[in-house]
Amino acid sequence: MFDRLEALEEEFRALEARLSDPDVFSDNTAYVALTRRHKELEPIVAAVRAHRQASDDLAAAREMSEGATGDDREVLRAEIAGAEATIARLDEELKLLLLPKDPNDGRNVIVEIRGAEGGEEANLFAKDLYDMYLAYAGRQGWRLEVMESSNSDMGGLDSVTFTLRGASAWSHMKHEGGPHRVQRVPVTESQGRIHTSSATVTVLPEAEEVEVSIDPNELQIDVYRSSGPGGQSVNTTDSAVRVTHKPTGLVVAMQDEKSQIQNRAKALVVLRARLLKLEQDRQAAELSGQRRAQTGGGGRSEKIRTYNFKENRVTDHRIGYTAYNLDKVLAGELDDLVGALLQDERQRQLEAG
Repeated sequence: MFDRLEALEEEFRALEARLSDPDVFSDNTAYVALTRRHKELEPIVAAVRAHRQASDDLAAAREMSEGATGDDREVLRAEIAGAEATIARLDEELKLLLLPKDPNDGRNVIVEIRGAEGGEEANLFAKDLYDMYLAYAGRQGWRLEVMESSNSDMGGLDSVTFTLRGASAWSHMKHEGGPHRVQRVPVTESQGRIHTSSATVTVLPEAEEVEVSIDPNELQIDVYRSSGPGGQSVNTTDSAVRVTHKPTGLVVAMQDEKSQIQNRAKALVVLRARLLKLEQDRQAAELSGQRRAQTGGGGRSEKIRTYNFKENRVTDHRIGYTAYNLDKVLAGELDDLVGALLQDERQRQLEAG
């Protein structure tokens, strides 16, 4: 392991030298890649250097303890014990740091939520999920920007697309993608019966323009009049934009902005994110031989998580996690749940070698 760590430390020094070269700034693609790799290596190198310092301190304390007596000997024993504990902690930390990195760590995130099965109750639940992530983003210090939203008749959301900007956004949100199931008495239910509905959440890493190149000749761009909230321009100007990527058939529509240019720019951001995810899924499929879409069919039986209002219970079916604090989870207190998902991911990586 330490041969590998020395090689990574050498790579880190080389990156620092390259990033101080003014010529690097002229190549935006290279600069983005170098800074991202530098950021990946920084905590590893810091732990390596701390481990080296603790090892030196341990060796020095052991050497001095050989001839020490009385109080000096006790002080040195304490120093030895402290250095050994530090080394053990750093050994575990380095094992985790050397696990394969998610290539999307550090990226901003695009989240899409849609009501699925359950009619208007599904749309109301989609709004609950949006409010939950809005509160969670506030707790994490992320910036949330709504890109597109479509309200339902009773105050829910047919769909909403938003961006989360923050260094930890991807690592904390990547496991949220999939069908979410709710069990509760809907406001439309007159006899108090519990219904089961669902909404789908899609989580996409935001792509840099330099990473995903889109040929304008491969796009079909249609403009039309907006519908719903949006100010005076609604139903008076062709400001809504629908972008179709012909090679893949992906379609992105935006209408929240009053300007056709702004809607087109937002649509291209989402399209780049979907194309990046499509390529990453393709590569993962080649490696694993299988691929499962995040949203599945959106059915009530296909679920990653269940929110049971009667029992105040939230259950994540992928890791067998259950907690009776649904009210807090919906208020944005997702730390325990997200932490359990990340811990499960790390454990599976360690078991895979």
